[in-house]
Amino acid sequence: MTSNPHPTPEGPRAHPTPDPDTFPEPDPPPAPDAPHPTYASLLAEGTSVPTEGWDFSWFEGRATEARPSWGYAVSLAGRLARARAALDLDTGGGEVLDFALGRAVRRPVLTVAAEAWPPNVAKATALLRPRGVAVVAVAEDRPLPFADGTFDLVSSRHPVRPRWTEIARVLEPGGTYFAQHVGPRSVFELVEYFLGPQPDAVRGVRHPDRERADAEAAGLEVVELRAERLRMEFHDIAAVVHFLRKVVWMVPGFTVEAYEPRLRALHERIVSEGPFVAHSTRHLVEARRPAP
Repeated sequence: MTSNPHPTPEGPRAHPTPDPDTFPEPDPPPAPDAPHPTYASLLAEGTSVPTEGWDFSWFEGRATEARPSWGYAVSLAGRLARARAALDLDTGGGEVLDFALGRAVRRPVLTVAAEAWPPNVAKATALLRPRGVAVVAVAEDRPLPFADGTFDLVSSRHPVRPRWTEIARVLEPGGTYFAQHVGPRSVFELVEYFLGPQPDAVRGVRHPDRERADAEAAGLEVVELRAERLRMEFHDIAAVVHFLRKVVWMVPGFTVEAYEPRLRALHERIVSEGPFVAHSTRHLVEARRPAP
């Protein structure tokens, strides 16, 4: 494993620059006679790891995910270098924005990060304040606390739900929304393992065609929309537990106690058959507010 804390694959080939927002690249497999940790010890570890922010480096050696070919965080750095006033929505703990600002050859005069979950607000503030970023706590069900046309760049990596009307409102005419969204049926192999088959209405949520229609209904022009399906592997049950605790909307209300029989069965499956394989879906969105 490389010494970089966030090594990354970009699809089937290695990308020369890291992108800090998902699982690491695969490690070499363990020796065949390496002893397996006990089920109880893995559960304890998976439930004890803090879940704040979007740093996924804990998963190194436990889970992997291929990267989208477009390299979102590196691409964001280039756009930040050209922006005057930038807003990052659903910033999490600020890790992706921090990475992109560190790569940008120049920074916007004004950079704001917005986040709704209080633990992430605190984490993002500590990380981003040294870069001169204002971190603002927002409510998901209320308008963004910014004047119309404030920003020429709005970005977001994996927003809870894109707030198209508000995005269009705070963008200046000619401004750009640049984001990577979670797509439909993302990691549904794992979701349906615990919840059973999901109805079509749930499986179709976050479809890029629907998001294009919603963006256009808000007055934005979608200039690029690219989608990819990416392989994920969970190498032990601790990784599954931590992932479901961290990404809470995958299996709502998840607790070890509620799903213990399924967790035990999955642990035994991983030990006997190898990693649990799932697939994430991602799409890259670029939309603009038309100039008059």
